[in-house]
Amino acid sequence: MTDPLSRSGIVVVDKPVGMTSHDVVARLRRFFGTRKVGHAGTLDPMATGVLVAGIERGTKLLAHLVAHDKVYAATIRLGASTTTDDAEGGVTATADAGGVTEEAVRGGVGKLTGEIMQVPSTVSAIKVGGRRAHELAREGVEVELPARPVTVHSFDILGFRREDGFLDVDVRVHCSSGTYIRSLARDLGADLGVGGHLTALRRETVGSFTLDDAQPLPHLEEHPRLSLTLDEALTRAWPVLEVTAAEYEALAMGKWLEPRGLRGVHAAVGPDGRAAALIKEQGKRLATVFVARPSTL
Repeated sequence: MTDPLSRSGIVVVDKPVGMTSHDVVARLRRFFGTRKVGHAGTLDPMATGVLVAGIERGTKLLAHLVAHDKVYAATIRLGASTTTDDAEGGVTATADAGGVTEEAVRGGVGKLTGEIMQVPSTVSAIKVGGRRAHELAREGVEVELPARPVTVHSFDILGFRREDGFLDVDVRVHCSSGTYIRSLARDLGADLGVGGHLTALRRETVGSFTLDDAQPLPHLEEHPRLSLTLDEALTRAWPVLEVTAAEYEALAMGKWLEPRGLRGVHAAVGPDGRAAALIKEQGKRLATVFVARPSTL
């Protein structure tokens, strides 16, 4: 019998510069011949790198993948502020960064490492009154976004370059979901008194998915294949809990199991190696948070 989920899974794209994440989704819909395509974690047009897309039932998995940590390689230019906190915006202020020492930059980076409160960029995709902040900002509407907690696990400086009064800092950032790298650039520049913005951004990982998994769009156009099936994606991105055939059937029907001391989300896998669901202990229940293979399928 043909597996009804044989066309469902994850495609990891190496997004090129100049395209929106929605542009990539539109291409994938054409390549794979389906409307059921979505993506986890928007990348701006100037950004490149790992964009995780879901195909068919894989789209139902995306909300859970968005919450995973991410790693970025970026270049921060100190000496200028912009309307968008990146190179796509208009310059609002400049200051000579020639006197900014590498030691001062390291100190500023240290202040932005760990658990911090961050104000997202006004051109972020955060919704304000039902509309995206970037839509309102581009219409000239003043948007004030509240600071929110994020975690910057590591903020490593890879190198420095000085040019025409600017100081370019190459960095690698490992951060929690919801962290804006352009906001880190803005806040670093503000702390140093010279302004700052992002000039390059490449996402290297989303959870366990890396650039090694990523495929360029031209290759996908010629060979439209899943990077991982739904089963492979579940067992790759979450720790596995093996369940019996009876437990598998119960989870497929959305039923809960007895708790067994698990921490966090796990992928429940049956004796045949197929994933039934993502599960998490909630009180006195081991409950499903996503059913991969519902009994009604």
